[in-house]
Amino acid sequence: MSLHHVEVWVPDLAATERSWGWLLAELGWQEHQRWDRGVSWRHGTAYVVFERSPDLAGDRHERCAPGLNHLALHAGTPADVDRLVAAAGGHGWTLLFPDRHPHAGGPGTYAAYLEDEQGYEVELVASA
Repeated sequence: MSLHHVEVWVPDLAATERSWGWLLAELGWQEHQRWDRGVSWRHGTAYVVFERSPDLAGDRHERCAPGLNHLALHAGTPADVDRLVAAAGGHGWTLLFPDRHPHAGGPGTYAAYLEDEQGYEVELVASA
C-alpha cells in the first residue's frame, strides 16, 4: 500500500501556485488536474491537491495547531536541497530553524524546513 493523495485547502490559490507549484515542479512532480478552485500535482501514483474551497473556514493555516504540521518530500542530494533553499525565497518560502539548518531534524539528517507565506511547511529531505 502507498499514499494515494493529500488534499490541502488553501486561502490563496495563486500564492500556493507560486510557492508549491514551483517547488513541486523542481522536484519532478507534474501538474495533474486543474479547475477553477484548485490544482493538483502528481509524482508516480501519488498526488497532492491544493484547493480554495468555498467551505473554507479561516484565512491562514496554523501548522502548530491540531491537523497537518508539514509535508516531507524526498529532495535528492544534499546539493539539491541547498540549491532549492537558495532559490526558495524568490518563490515565497522562508527557511525555518536557520540556526540548526540543515540538521534541524537531528545530526543524522540533512533537510530543509521551509514555510510559505500562508503558513504551510514543507520538509525537503536529502538522500543519504
